[in-house]
Amino acid sequence: MTPSVADPLPDHTVDAFHRGAFHLVQPSKKGHRAGTDAMMLAASVPSSFAGRLADLGAGAGAAGLAVASRCQRSRVTLIERSAEMAEFARRSVALPLNAHIADRCEVVQADVRLDERTRRTVLVDGSFDWAIMNPPFNSGLDHASPDALRREAHVMEDGEVFFDWLKTASWLVRPGGGVSVIARPVSLPSILNAMRPYFGKCEVKALHPRAEKPAIRIVVRARRGAAAELSIASPHILHDPGSDRLSAAADDISNGRASLFGD
Repeated sequence: MTPSVADPLPDHTVDAFHRGAFHLVQPSKKGHRAGTDAMMLAASVPSSFAGRLADLGAGAGAAGLAVASRCQRSRVTLIERSAEMAEFARRSVALPLNAHIADRCEVVQADVRLDERTRRTVLVDGSFDWAIMNPPFNSGLDHASPDALRREAHVMEDGEVFFDWLKTASWLVRPGGGVSVIARPVSLPSILNAMRPYFGKCEVKALHPRAEKPAIRIVVRARRGAAAELSIASPHILHDPGSDRLSAAADDISNGRASLFGD
């Protein structure tokens, strides 16, 4: 049974995204708090998208709800293994402020790395048109947070994280459907290797803080079963020279007014 949004939920905030087009209930003092990564991942989905989307490792639901907000004919399933974060996602969907998208969103508490037999008890293979994911891509040495909930969201358990998550995406997404991943640039070889058995027509978009700075994130998207070769899209620059504010283009993308790949 899903608790009422009137029930107390300690240490949380209700934050506006897409200039108030949707809101998120998320922990204030622990766990993962959504930001630019989630909005850029969501923006990788074409604006014309009108199918079913799986947000794998959804946390409180930021990326999936951002897709529901921008793509108004989409239906979104937020898949999260942490009972605590899944509850934040349920609260987010149930917010009166999100009533306009709530009937197109659902939360499923499940581990993305479930074995095939167990997974089929909660999810139907081939029933999604797109999957998005922000796997825990930091090493323990890079991101040794004392907060267990935050560490679970950020730190990869082993070197197979991309293979396991993309294998799950390949089961869930129909032939011809899409997948999008956001990660650090150093993870690009691992992502491409993990995609190779299942996905093709890979497109890579590098996100740079400024034009003269190295990329800090990559977004890779691909199609289930496609045979087209890898392509490198034009880079995306987050900030104008000499400013900490998002550039006009990055602001549009972060706030649901444009897609990351221009479609």
